[in-house]
Amino acid sequence: MTQDFHKFWLKITAVVIGSFGPVFFFGTMAATSEPARWTLDLISWPLNGLPTYDAYGTRFLSALAGGFLLGWGVMIWCLQAWVYDAAPEGVRRTVLTGLLAWYVLDSAGSVASGTASNALFNLLVLGAAVGPLWRPARA
Repeated sequence: MTQDFHKFWLKITAVVIGSFGPVFFFGTMAATSEPARWTLDLISWPLNGLPTYDAYGTRFLSALAGGFLLGWGVMIWCLQAWVYDAAPEGVRRTVLTGLLAWYVLDSAGSVASGTASNALFNLLVLGAAVGPLWRPARA
């Protein structure tokens, strides 16, 4: 794997993560909450119309999650644009460490909350986000 391909894949990683941000942001408003509600329904398999976005707490947590996810995606995009050339291995390890930390805590919380299906969904997202970054690139 080349460093140029890693830089390209970091853009994919940024989009994979950051794309969830607007979905959950729009979940904060009743008129635009359906994509976020459907996403939560999908990752808490089976599709059954639950959870809903009726509760204030759900909408508020959706706002927080949307902000964090968009910010994390933007940060990874900026790392590939502004830092990668100076420290490719450091950027790669940093992004992988963040992804693994997210996966472990999010999946453990999903299992603890009775939504183990999300841990499987997380595995798909993890695979898409990590892609070839699991191995160091050659210069």
